[in-house]
Amino acid sequence: MTASLDLPTGHPHPALTALRTYLADVTTALGVGLESCTVDHDTPVSAYIALDERFPGYPDRDVALLWDEVRGWSAAIEPHRAHDLIVIRYLGDSNGTIVPPPEHVARFVTALREDDHRIGHLAPANLRTAEGLDELDTVLRGRST
Repeated sequence: MTASLDLPTGHPHPALTALRTYLADVTTALGVGLESCTVDHDTPVSAYIALDERFPGYPDRDVALLWDEVRGWSAAIEPHRAHDLIVIRYLGDSNGTIVPPPEHVARFVTALREDDHRIGHLAPANLRTAEGLDELDTVLRGRST
């Protein structure tokens, strides 16, 4: 991870360990290294995972997975110019969690790679609110592994 989860006060983010563990599990399931990740501790806390592949319909665009503490996972393509990422699909989760098992995230990427639209949604789902740093730590630590 190239971004720090230290807060501007110099104190570590309460969810640092749990988020790093979750992202390590997800990157392992995806077959990429944790070095592909960056994390932004602003509210909402978010993460970016660079993927070394292309999706059908976007053969000339780099692909990334995005995660944030409100909407969970989404897939995005890099724009041709310096603009914001373009989200193409949201994972959502039938259990209403922002931390689905890493295998579900990997299945989501496989579906996108195969142009299978049965997994994920075009519109984001608000799975939770950004309720606080300690609460995020509790959510991350309580995930099923």
